Order: sequence, then structure tokens, then C-alpha cells
Amino acid sequence: MNSPTRRSTLTIALCFIVALIEGFDLQAAGTAAAGLRQAFALDPRMLGWVFSAGIIGLLPGAFFGGWIADRIGRKKILIGAVVLFGVFSLCTAYVESYASLLLVRFMTGLGLGAALPNLIALCAEAVSERHRGSAISVMYCGVPLGGALAAVVAMFTGDHWQTTFIIGGLAPLLVVPLMVLWLPESHAFREQRALPAGGRASTAQALLGEGRGRSTLALWLSYFFTLTVMYMLLNWLPSLLVGQGFSKPQAGMVQMLFNIGGALGSLLGGVLLDRCNGVRVVLFVYAGLLSALAGVGLSVGIVPMAVAGFAAGLFVMAAQLVLYALAPPAYPTAVRATGVGAAVAIGRLGSVAGPLAAGQILAAGAGTTGVLLATSPGLVIAAAAIITVIMRAPSARKASSERVSA
Repeated sequence: MNSPTRRSTLTIALCFIVALIEGFDLQAAGTAAAGLRQAFALDPRMLGWVFSAGIIGLLPGAFFGGWIADRIGRKKILIGAVVLFGVFSLCTAYVESYASLLLVRFMTGLGLGAALPNLIALCAEAVSERHRGSAISVMYCGVPLGGALAAVVAMFTGDHWQTTFIIGGLAPLLVVPLMVLWLPESHAFREQRALPAGGRASTAQALLGEGRGRSTLALWLSYFFTLTVMYMLLNWLPSLLVGQGFSKPQAGMVQMLFNIGGALGSLLGGVLLDRCNGVRVVLFVYAGLLSALAGVGLSVGIVPMAVAGFAAGLFVMAAQLVLYALAPPAYPTAVRATGVGAAVAIGRLGSVAGPLAAGQILAAGAGTTGVLLATSPGLVIAAAAIITVIMRAPSARKASSERVSA
């Protein structure tokens, strides 16, 4: 009745639902931007701060959500995070001042940030190492699908922008009772809790101790540069295409294909990692991403641009999924959520840096080609860094098992 297979299926299914809602809430402010601008009389700078408030909340949410989860449990923190972003997404529909709007968006981001490292840790610990990448991929493909749902809701609700935030707030609160009843706590975490308290590490020890320092820094580099490119594309792709002479409807179509490619890439990255050599997967995914970016910069017709946009979405999301799948095994159970949370937080710094850097490069007159060329060195660094994590993984696992035996 309560078999390991049933627990794994329940965990992945419930985490997928949470990821779907998270993707919806992550995109909610963007899809409701026109309504927010009119309701609060926002100029572009003020609207930018509304978006930034949510992103800023993601950083401490990701780090502290993972850190606390290693102490009291992944399930408890995930449920708390879902309640947090549900309540404050709902509040977004009813606030009446600009200051209150910034506060509720920050608090929503805090909850969204705390949820992700625990979703990754729960899925990683629900299955065997052989199926870890696939489990995380299935869960995370909910995020782009949730973003697509937010766009559909915004399309049908028109000027009633509050509806997006009401749905984004009620949905997580309705899922919480299901999580309380049916989401199993990580079996690996429960086993770890049975060990003496002295075996638990401080944050610095968790991230840098016992030979993990190089892997941690390599993960941080990979997360930072990969998410820099991902969020640059999410925010600037339509504007870059219009700047290249494409019409707004054409740019919108390419953006849609970018998101469809992202949903497929979220499955592709983990499945490939489970079935193929990790180094080859990384080389294939990052080479594909670099080629897709070159296609975006050089394509002159709508058909090749549509192909390039689809490929860019597919490969950038596949790269992100490879990183999400490779972070959990880099840390032992006792500090896994802390390690994953810290890496996700560093990635969120990249999500802030990417759009800002693209804006500065465009302002300097470099154009679309200049923006895309500027991202290439970072992606090469990201690929090289994550390959070092893969190469170190067998020796790290051996050292960990020797310490447990001792």
C-alpha cells in the first residue's frame, strides 16, 4: 500500500502540480503588466521595480528555504512556501498602494524561491540515482506549462487583471491540504534525522567542507551564467526580434515557440542525463544553445528565426534541467537542500543580471548580435564548470561512503 513506487509517484505528481502553480505565479506579474500599469499609474521604471521586487524575493527564499529544510524537513518548508506565495499572490489582487504592491510581490517571490530547492530535493530523493534526472525533469516541466497557462488566463480575462492573481493565490492554497495528507517526507531525510545531531553541518561546512568547495563554486558559476542567458531571452527576445525588423506578431510567435521548446527541453535534459554519458550531454546541450543563439542573431527570415527561437528555448531549458539534476548528488542528504538552495539563489542573481546586462549592451549600440555574442563566453564557462562537477562526482560519492562506514 505504501510501497516505495507509490511514494515516488505521489511525490513527483504533487511536486509537478506545485511546479505548475509556481510557473503560473512566476509569470503572473508579466502577463498582468498592462492592468497593473493602468491601475497603479505606473511608469516603466515603477513597473520595473514591481517585477524586480518578486525577483529579489527569490534570492533569500531559495537560500533560506533550503537551509531550513535541512533542519526541519523538505515537506514542511515546501508546504509553508506554497502557503506563503499563495496568500501574497491573492493579496496582489486587492492591494491599493504602490508600496503595498512592492511588498506583496517581494513576499510572493520569497515563497516561490523557497519552494524550488525543496521540489528539486524531494524529487531527487524520491527515486534511485538512475532515474533522478527524469524525475526532476517531469516535475520541472510544470514551470513552463504554468507560465503558458498564465498567458492563456490573461488572454481570456482581458482587463480584469486581478483574476490572474486570484487564480494564482487560490490554486496553491487548495493544493496545500493534498500535500499535508499525501506528500511523503523524503525517506533519505528521515533516515538522516535518525543520526546523532553532531553529524549535522554548519552552512559553510555544508557548502565548502569535505572537498565540496570546488563543486559548489563550479555549480554557482554554471547556474549564474546559464540563468543569465535564460532570463535575458525571456525578457528581451521579443524586443530583439523587433529590433531586427520582425513585426510584433512575428516576435510573439517566436516567443511562443521559445516557450514550447522550453517545455520539451525541460524533459529532454533530465532524460538524456539518465541515459547517456553526463559529459557528452553537457557538451551537446551547451553547443546546441550556442548554435541556437547564433541562429537568433543571424537569421533574416521568419522561418529560420522561428526554428532558432524554438531551439533556443529547448536548449536553454535543457541546460537548466541538467544543472538541477546535477546539484543534488553533489551534496550528502544532511545538507542537500542547503546546497541546492544556495545554487538556485546564485542562479537568481544571474536572472537579475541577464536582463540588466542586455539593456546596457543595447543602450551602447551593440545591437542584437552584440548582446548574443556577449553571452557566449559565459556559456562556455558554465559548460566547463559543470563538467568538472560530473568528473568529481564518483570520487565524492566514494569519500562520502567511506565517512559513513567509519
